[in-house]
Amino acid sequence: MRRLPPIDLHAHIEPDIAASALTELGSLIFAATRSLNEAELALSRSDPWTIWGVGCHPGLVGAQKAYNPVRFSELITNTAYVSEVGLDGSSRVSMPTQQATFDSILKALQATPRIVSIHSYAATETVLDCLTARPIRGAVLHWWLGDEEQTRRAIELGCYFSVNASTLKRLELIKLLPIDRLLSETDHPFGDRATGRGRRPGNVNDVEESLALIHGIDREETRRIMWRNLARLVGNAGCGVLIPRAARVALASVA
Repeated sequence: MRRLPPIDLHAHIEPDIAASALTELGSLIFAATRSLNEAELALSRSDPWTIWGVGCHPGLVGAQKAYNPVRFSELITNTAYVSEVGLDGSSRVSMPTQQATFDSILKALQATPRIVSIHSYAATETVLDCLTARPIRGAVLHWWLGDEEQTRRAIELGCYFSVNASTLKRLELIKLLPIDRLLSETDHPFGDRATGRGRRPGNVNDVEESLALIHGIDREETRRIMWRNLARLVGNAGCGVLIPRAARVALASVA
């Protein structure tokens, strides 16, 4: 059986990167964008192991101001992935403005489900309130920092969680997350600072090794579980046809 590549469910990559540079990373990478303009540029590409997202970052004034619901709905027809979206309690953008944008995005995703990587820094409770008001399929809480009660609530809502090297510092939180809801990420170049010289999109070695140790399994099985989780997530969102062929073949091998 062919060895499965690592999964990086949330990384930031410049849309003009050379195709060969992406291939050399040797991972399935979900590349988040920060604005609809960046997303439109990224979606003009076709990369066998990179899935480009449609995003409107809650921390960016320009991205929030330029958000257009019609344009967002049009862009997500071309990809299986939406990111980076959500709420940020430290943003210069007012929370009412952020919530209006996020609610519009969730409304679109109720009609057109996708894998959605959700930002919730300093706004975990409010994000869960939004997901309760507008339930969606395919929700992944990126770099989750909620407390125990919020984490249990997120699990009940059906959310998945993507874990990076920085998240691993909160061992008690990691132990609360069901292994069948976990996915690996780098959040390159932000969440992988602890990996030192090995920082690059797709390098989730630290995450895989730590999760394997926590759950008493080997690293290969940890990666296989991540792929099963991704396959389930893709199935729940019904967006498999938009996954690049090479990745679809890998997903079929673990189904």
